Amino acid sequence: MEFYEVINSRKTIREFENENIPEEAIERIISAAFKAPTNDHMRDWHYIIVRDKNVTAKLLDIIPKGISDDDMEQLIKDWNLSDLLQQECYRNAVPKQYRMLFDASAIIIPLLKQKTDILHPENISHLNGFASIWCSIENIFLAATAEGYGCNLRVPLGDEEEYARKVLGFPEDYFMPCFIGIGKPRKDAVPVKQKEISVKERIHWDKFC
Repeated sequence: MEFYEVINSRKTIREFENENIPEEAIERIISAAFKAPTNDHMRDWHYIIVRDKNVTAKLLDIIPKGISDDDMEQLIKDWNLSDLLQQECYRNAVPKQYRMLFDASAIIIPLLKQKTDILHPENISHLNGFASIWCSIENIFLAATAEGYGCNLRVPLGDEEEYARKVLGFPEDYFMPCFIGIGKPRKDAVPVKQKEISVKERIHWDKFC
C-alpha cells in the first residue's frame, strides 16, 4: 500500500472479524513501532501482545461493559462536548470500550521505561519519553493499516493501569500509556463521520495570522 494511501485509510476500528493475526505480521507491526523517533535514542519500550481470551477477559474485567443513556448524556455535559459531530463520535465510541478490545484479535500493551515522573513533570522536557512512545503507537496504527488490519485505543482510567500491571506482571518502573485493540475490520462496520478540516486554513506561513 502506498504511503499516503495508508495515511488516508487509517481509521479507528471498533468492530472486528473473528480472525487471528499471524505472529509474523505482529512482529512487522512492532518492528515499525521501533522505527519511531525517541528522545534519548534508547527506545526503552516493550510491547505485551495479549491473544489468550482468558487473559483478555481478566485484563478487561475492570473496564465497564456499557453505559446507560442517562450516564452518556451526563458525560457529554461534564466533558463540555458542544459540537454535534463530536457528540456523535463519543456516543459511538464510549459504549464500545469493552467490546472493541475483547473482540480484537489481540491487545497490544505498549510500555515505557519511566525515567521521570510523567504524571508530575517538573518541565515540558520531562514528557519527552512519553511523547516518543506515542510516536511509536502511531507507527503501530499505520503499519497495521498497511497490513490490512485496524486498531483502536483506550487510555487507562482510574486504577486500570495498576490492575493491568497485576494481571500482566510488568515492572513498577514501566508506564502503560494505553490499550490497543488490533484485528481485521468487520466488513459491515460503519465508519463514524469525522469533522472535516480545511488544511489551507490550518497552515500559517511564517506567522500565525
